[in-house]
Amino acid sequence: MSDDTVFAVVGPGAVGGLLAWLLHRAGQDVVAVGRPATVEAIRAEGIEVRSAQFGDGVERVPADTVVPAGASVLLATKAYGLDAVLPDIAASRPVEVVSFLNGVEHVGPLRAALPGIPVAGASVAVSALRLSPTVIDHRSPFVNIEAPETAAGFAAVRALDGAGPRVRAQGTEPEVLWAKFRMLAGLALLTSYWRQPAGSALSEDPELTEAVVAEIAACSTAEGVPATALDVMRVLGSVPGAMRTSLQEDLAAGAPSELDAIGGALLRIGERHGVPTPAIARIVAALGS
Repeated sequence: MSDDTVFAVVGPGAVGGLLAWLLHRAGQDVVAVGRPATVEAIRAEGIEVRSAQFGDGVERVPADTVVPAGASVLLATKAYGLDAVLPDIAASRPVEVVSFLNGVEHVGPLRAALPGIPVAGASVAVSALRLSPTVIDHRSPFVNIEAPETAAGFAAVRALDGAGPRVRAQGTEPEVLWAKFRMLAGLALLTSYWRQPAGSALSEDPELTEAVVAEIAACSTAEGVPATALDVMRVLGSVPGAMRTSLQEDLAAGAPSELDAIGGALLRIGERHGVPTPAIARIVAALGS
């Protein structure tokens, strides 16, 4: 792939905006692709990031409502926004797509809509909050990106590796996606259910926590990515106790949420493989009511 690759970050929210800012700061040709109001704001003000890791600053990132033809696409929308952006991505005939969506169900529809185009499901670990359409507060002392080994040669993966995040390309796509999803699902469901930060949510009802974790591990194993409840508990135990989740915040605000992409996905996986998921079903029913 040539060095004149254009990188299109679709969904310049907290994560996408941070990635676009980092790529532009590193000298890459990058375009933030979003809704008209967001595009107008970015065109007028640029993207401002406040970060203890990378410093504070404004990058005048170009912005548009459509994906440039032949771009390398970094997909960073919420899972529920995938259907809205897929037609434009497909029409642009991108050279590749790297998805950072939460969950494990999105890569199938992506590949179906983009026949013949290289697609990689990746994950990003970061804590960032969008304070306004153009201002992002990067709160974690890290931006860790995991991509499958098959994506090591993607232009987007190489560009991100040179832009500041810690990037690793190893393992299979299911391994990459489930490694994050196991942690995210347990944390998001329990913090949302108890309406408390991670530490107190995980300890509020140890029996429920253990049941949720065991069901998540069983679903992962049934999907071909073996994991034990102990594996999942160890990861959850490393999460800062004061951490809150975007699912928790979205549900509290009555905003669109990724409840179906997280809890709903686990219920569908459990049903498909005959894995009982009563604890997860209890939480999803309570949160969806």
